[in-house]
Amino acid sequence: MTGTLVTAVTALALVAGVLTTLTTGALRSGVRVLLDLLTAAGLLRLAGEPGWNGLAGAVAIIALRQLLGAALSHPPPWSGRQSPARCAEDDHHLPLASTGETGKAGG
Repeated sequence: MTGTLVTAVTALALVAGVLTTLTTGALRSGVRVLLDLLTAAGLLRLAGEPGWNGLAGAVAIIALRQLLGAALSHPPPWSGRQSPARCAEDDHHLPLASTGETGKAGG
């Protein structure tokens, strides 16, 4: 009985994680939902089969959740605003229309 419930919660965790990612467009939210529901499945497994294997599985899931949760709480390194790349000396740009020497727009 508990094995079927654990399998159902695990399957629903995957579906909920994918749906959350698709509807919100935020991968972090989807992963957090997935990890929370997988933690619930691990605890259900532990409640159904109180043994060392169940305990090791629950500990592994909770440790994974904590590690990924800590990694997801920090902003990604590429999210900061960066200055544009410098131009090479031989790179020629078109002058702006307002800076033309002749005073004509469009040059």
